[in-house]
Amino acid sequence: MPSEKDGVMIILSSPSGAGKTTLVNLLSKKENYVVSVSHTTRNPRPGEINKKDYYFVNDDEFERLIRNEEFLEYAKVFNNLYGTTRTPVIDNLNKGKNVLFDIDWQGADQIKNKKLDYKLISFFILPPSKEVLFQRLSNRDMKDKLIAEERMKQFERDVLHWINYDYVVINDKIENCFDKINNLIQAELNDGSKDYDLNYIRNHIEKLTK
Repeated sequence: MPSEKDGVMIILSSPSGAGKTTLVNLLSKKENYVVSVSHTTRNPRPGEINKKDYYFVNDDEFERLIRNEEFLEYAKVFNNLYGTTRTPVIDNLNKGKNVLFDIDWQGADQIKNKKLDYKLISFFILPPSKEVLFQRLSNRDMKDKLIAEERMKQFERDVLHWINYDYVVINDKIENCFDKINNLIQAELNDGSKDYDLNYIRNHIEKLTK
């Protein structure tokens, strides 16, 4: 049974290329924070390590986990499956660890709908502009402009889900974005005052969706 000593679930979502994985990694360095490692059917990117970045599995193994109802959430993103298994998340929360989720809006919706008895704080990360996002996508390990363009089209759809998150944070400079998220988490946990301007966010999203 969850108690006040339990950890908190912290979700970071973003359109592809907006920086959520970097931010999750920075947050994970804080004391008492752990990253929920997802399962995926996609191939590892250069430098990614199995069981650290993801559990890389084939389609059959992923389908077995679905059948056994082991996922807290799962979704198909860019033709690959991603999912979070329940047991390690609950174990960490019960040990008082704050669990970080690097997941998309589909997974975030599923976790919210589970209505688990643990505090949940959700963040949606946005780029400063579409131009910056395209540049980041083009400079990533994918040099293929077609892939970057496909992800830009997906961005137009993903950005609409910002409304379902507790907070939206703009990732202009990674250090500033990290500080903003960290301050909002601390304010949530300690009932402190929050430096958050919803009108500014709405105006930014209007510019991104023109």
